[in-house]
Amino acid sequence: MTPVLLAHGAGGGIQANFAALIDDLSIDRTVIGPDLPGSGAAPRRPEPLALDLLADELVAAADGHDRVAIVGYSLGTALAVRAAVRHPDRVAALVLTAPFAKPTPRFTLLVKLWRELLDTDHLADFMHLVGVGAPYLDHRTPQELADSLAGAAEHVPPGTPDQLDLIDTVDIRADLAAIAVPTLVISTTHDNLVTPYHHREVAAGIEGARYAELASGHLPFVEAPTEWIGLVRGFLDSRDVV
Repeated sequence: MTPVLLAHGAGGGIQANFAALIDDLSIDRTVIGPDLPGSGAAPRRPEPLALDLLADELVAAADGHDRVAIVGYSLGTALAVRAAVRHPDRVAALVLTAPFAKPTPRFTLLVKLWRELLDTDHLADFMHLVGVGAPYLDHRTPQELADSLAGAAEHVPPGTPDQLDLIDTVDIRADLAAIAVPTLVISTTHDNLVTPYHHREVAAGIEGARYAELASGHLPFVEAPTEWIGLVRGFLDSRDVV
């Protein structure tokens, strides 16, 4: 079975974004998940983060394996695409959840506000309003919402500012046409952060990409974990990828 390499999102981490997926895929696959600088146990770096370097380091984390499938989420999808372009001999397939090719003005404004709220009491409120889909959030009880807000406030990786700065530099539009491996794009249809506009742009730019929609906001691992894992595993287990 093709090993799986994970690329997480800004302000997240391998465990935060992929814990349930790791549990599922580890049953029959090797799963490798390096954290971005400033997330998990990875230290922050004094220099700005660069997409090319991080993409190279992502692939290097799978040294010892000839080819891997990369499962990217949010910012991690840009890393996955760039890694596939820079190391075509090492990447066998891509799964891109909530991807974007380049921030739109709206997305840039949201990232700016996110950055400004990092050290305030309003960060958890903001992240729930843009990160969680409205249908999911509308059905939380007051206690569930309070518990979720408290948990979000406690788990902000120290490298989040650097990862947000990296978002502003992302432009993989020219890379999309160079992708020649089986690719699944998963659109989180209730996403208010990286909206479906971005997902469709990425899917349209990759020739032959499969496209699936998931009724979730930007946090499928919270809002629809079973359905999300099913989409990822179903694709990875398909004849084109195994």
